Amino acid sequence: MRVIVVAGGTGGHIYPAIAIINKIKEEEKDSKFLYIGTTDRMEKDIIPKLGIDFVGIEMEGLNRKNLVSNFSVLNKFRLAIKKATFEIKKFNPDIVIGAGGYITAPVLYAAHKLKIPTLIHEQNSIPGVSNKFIGNFAERVCVSLPNSLKLFPKDKVVYTGNPRSEEIIKVEKVMKSTLGFDSNKKLVIIVMGSLGSTTMTQKIKELIPGFNNKNYQVLVITGNKYYDEYKDIEVTSNVKMVPFMDNLINLMKDADLLVSRAGASTIAEITAIGLPAILVPSPYVTNNHQYKNAKELEDVGACRIVSEEDFSREKIIKEIDKLFDEKEAYDLMSSNSRKLGIDDSATRIYNEIKKITG
Repeated sequence: MRVIVVAGGTGGHIYPAIAIINKIKEEEKDSKFLYIGTTDRMEKDIIPKLGIDFVGIEMEGLNRKNLVSNFSVLNKFRLAIKKATFEIKKFNPDIVIGAGGYITAPVLYAAHKLKIPTLIHEQNSIPGVSNKFIGNFAERVCVSLPNSLKLFPKDKVVYTGNPRSEEIIKVEKVMKSTLGFDSNKKLVIIVMGSLGSTTMTQKIKELIPGFNNKNYQVLVITGNKYYDEYKDIEVTSNVKMVPFMDNLINLMKDADLLVSRAGASTIAEITAIGLPAILVPSPYVTNNHQYKNAKELEDVGACRIVSEEDFSREKIIKEIDKLFDEKEAYDLMSSNSRKLGIDDSATRIYNEIKKITG
């Protein structure tokens, strides 16, 4: 199979795209791939390192605050369609798959015009502008959360879950003891996105001393950019701080609680393994989609939501202590989370790909 995969901007789009590529490779080892992304975001560095052919196309999203600037965006959109058309004809794919980000719109539109089958994967509860647009003509729309089903045409939308969930099921567990933690004590992981968070850094700095000498352990992943801001905080042996972990999903399998943003990949990962979570949705994302992601879990008792505004040392420690003190409530949250997990999501997406490619 010859496949073009399109995704860009954030890990929440890129890593599900990679999971789909890995599943196709697993099923059809001779498959060929071309990844199309933007010229200035994470994918331009991540994808070539994986040995996947990469083409960057200049594109940017609509500016909702400065409508005049969107004239240049529309011009880039037209140029991106032209460039995508050239690359698609050159590669001659059997299918073009979009996994989110504004780069998907011109590329999948070009594929549609060339009468090449297209499939999109929506990670969030509320689709972004690009997927709303593409959903009108894509042959198949795969969604991660049940509430998204009603937001796309009924004859083409399928509930598959997020392909990252299948990956976390398969990855090898990293034991907390490898980081110097006591294997007999509970571990809380605190992370506010792969890059960290400007707004949350000060709040977490104030939070950390409250964990000193607790009967559970805490790992704080600060983000590379913010790590130096934590260097003067004094902690006891049950608290550790690191700038980044490239095997975080492996460690999550030996963790007991996650305090995190509510991005789509995070939702997929915690539901796949039934990891209880306190979710702090970012209020800075389009359509407030992180809150809506988290709300789907909270509505079935699979997480607790704390707003960024309400996030404080007293609030978070109280929530953690309460969860660990009430075993029945903790176990119920884990069970409810696991019920939402789909452990064969990438396989489901692969099956849809085969249906539309014949």
